[in-house]
Amino acid sequence: MRPWLRRGAQAATAFVVMEPVAYAAHRWVMHGPGEAWHESHHRSRPGLVEKNDLYPVVFAAGTVAVMAAGARWPRARALLAVGAGVTAYGAAYAFVHDGIVHRRMPGGAAVAGRSALARRLARAHRRHHVASGEPFGMLVPLGAAWRESAPTSVPDATARPA
Repeated sequence: MRPWLRRGAQAATAFVVMEPVAYAAHRWVMHGPGEAWHESHHRSRPGLVEKNDLYPVVFAAGTVAVMAAGARWPRARALLAVGAGVTAYGAAYAFVHDGIVHRRMPGGAAVAGRSALARRLARAHRRHHVASGEPFGMLVPLGAAWRESAPTSVPDATARPA
């Protein structure tokens, strides 16, 4: 297999594997021993930044360390590709979660207004905020909350007036 194809496959695999990793971290760390940081995300906050924002900083630091090892040691080059996949997942997660769902990034509201999938992801995540239960995943939020977030004839409660 050509090196660029192998590295692309490694990055894509890392991206896909990150959803169950994020699910597990959210369910068993953020709603467990790490709840002191995460509880800020389930409450109103006065500003743009919340204590929960420390999680992506910590996760990014770990990813940078993994990528640095891949850059430093030729036999560990695959770690660069894995780090790229993890970084791409983090960017997608941030855009969906912070941009579309919580509208903390420019452009998120516009995408949410045009995309049925974005509105459904937002409804499923808001249900998580109400019940602190499923779904814990973000890009693939499985479970009853996802099934129940399917469009109905009832107007979308997450839509903002034009």
